[in-house]
Amino acid sequence: MSVTSKPEHAPAAPDQAPPESAESPGSPASAKSPNSEKSPGSPKLIDLKALTYDEAASVAESELGEPRFRGEQIFRWVHGRRAASPAEMSDLPKRVRAELEGAARIERLAVDQVQRSADGTRKLRLLTSDGRAIETVLIPDGDKLTQCISSQVGCALDCQFCATAKMGLLRNLGVGEIVDQVYRALDFLAAEEPDRRITNIVYMGMGEPLHNFKAVSRSLDILMHEHGANFSHRRITVSTVGLVPGIRKLGALPVRPNLAVSLNASSDAVRDEIMPINRRFPIAELLRAVREFPLEKRRSITFEYVLLAGKNDSVDDAVRLGKLLRPIRCKLNVIPWNPHPGAPYERPSPEAIEAFQQEARRQGLPTYLRTPRGDDIDAACGQLANRTRDDDPGAGELVSLRT
Repeated sequence: MSVTSKPEHAPAAPDQAPPESAESPGSPASAKSPNSEKSPGSPKLIDLKALTYDEAASVAESELGEPRFRGEQIFRWVHGRRAASPAEMSDLPKRVRAELEGAARIERLAVDQVQRSADGTRKLRLLTSDGRAIETVLIPDGDKLTQCISSQVGCALDCQFCATAKMGLLRNLGVGEIVDQVYRALDFLAAEEPDRRITNIVYMGMGEPLHNFKAVSRSLDILMHEHGANFSHRRITVSTVGLVPGIRKLGALPVRPNLAVSLNASSDAVRDEIMPINRRFPIAELLRAVREFPLEKRRSITFEYVLLAGKNDSVDDAVRLGKLLRPIRCKLNVIPWNPHPGAPYERPSPEAIEAFQQEARRQGLPTYLRTPRGDDIDAACGQLANRTRDDDPGAGELVSLRT
């Protein structure tokens, strides 16, 4: 089996439109060159977890010389039954299993640490095969359980209020690494809460999903497939800081997830300061792309708005926000800022938060306050940076925002 991989690229300057950054080691360049890895002197290995349903069928035919239905069997084993190796695929001929053992792998993240919040949120720190640490979060809300997954190790876009941005971009996650976060969480739940199921997935963890569009779009295809995890597109949300080309590509997918936009300012002057990507895609251009995003009936765009004391939390900000967003079928999630070490911001007072929320509602915006979840374990919005008390004992207690 022959495969190709792309070298990593340096992170883009934050005030420029970043190119889609490097694929992870061995990520796919095409349907015929799926995720692969190699060590010196060894052949590259196909990552079966990175293959979409159609690609698995094509690989079986073109690479294995088998009927297409063998690829469909492989897909079901990897994504439906979560097989750890080809040896488990009992309905494949022995010769096919033997060939796969020598030419393929199945990406599997290692659970390095589990942290538990007082509110029931759990954060899993996972290790990739090259030793990179990423985080995924399970957030309970009544009968719902939302998993927040990562798309990159770090982030290149330098939002000033976000802990992940301070890591810089180390690399993109591959398709298998994105998908496997869900499978590790499912295995974790099977052991801890056998009756609990993940109901929603949000691409709101470490990284900018649309900066890694190819891998993210392929992971969506896999997670939504009926023979895989079988999540509804209505139960998956992809969040972006506002990469306009990526929003348009997401809107062109045949099956689209929900779109969330991290807006966080009512003027370009403030957004330029706290989100440097705005210098490339200012608010007017961003909202034009959002208005063009295809929406099915009863679906809307989510705008996320992190409140920073004295920066973007005034009643006047809420008034300007109403003028910007009223023409769009949307809802507004107000998120009081979650602190992390070294950040130059403060969380607004409860009175300021309430005043902003009420004014946004007066402006006609469906407005919801997103209360911190998992903030006592650095698992809340904007806090993911692979930090724990054990890692950084000198940093003091993790900050809780409950009032």
